[in-house]
Amino acid sequence: MIPIDWIFGLIGGLMIGVAAAVFLLVNGRIMGASGLLGGLVDGSGRGNMAERLAFIGGLVGMPLLLAFLNGAPATNLTTSLPILVIAGLCVGIGTRMANGCTSGHGVCGISRFSVRGIVATLCYLVAGALVMFVARHVLGVI
Repeated sequence: MIPIDWIFGLIGGLMIGVAAAVFLLVNGRIMGASGLLGGLVDGSGRGNMAERLAFIGGLVGMPLLLAFLNGAPATNLTTSLPILVIAGLCVGIGTRMANGCTSGHGVCGISRFSVRGIVATLCYLVAGALVMFVARHVLGVI
């Protein structure tokens, strides 16, 4: 019997893959959440603002709707607000430095056999593992 978490992960992964494929086929551009959001923040995405707002709205709104309908899932997320803010800022700065995020590099880049996407994704994974190790075993904050 397959654990239900694995089934939800599989379904979520399939949904992200289909969304990325549809976005590429319809718009001719790579689906990257940080690029879409960044274009809204810095004003470079004015030409397709409605599309960007719809994407970001769905990205934020759908989990909120599902949490409202089904209840929020149990997580191992820290309850420390400063750690959450610092982590969010680090992710935002990192996606700008890497010129993309895991949806752009990981989902779309790897599927296109992009060397840049593969290297960026490997760097994300290694950095995430190191941060978790330090935060959990050295600092004891998680």
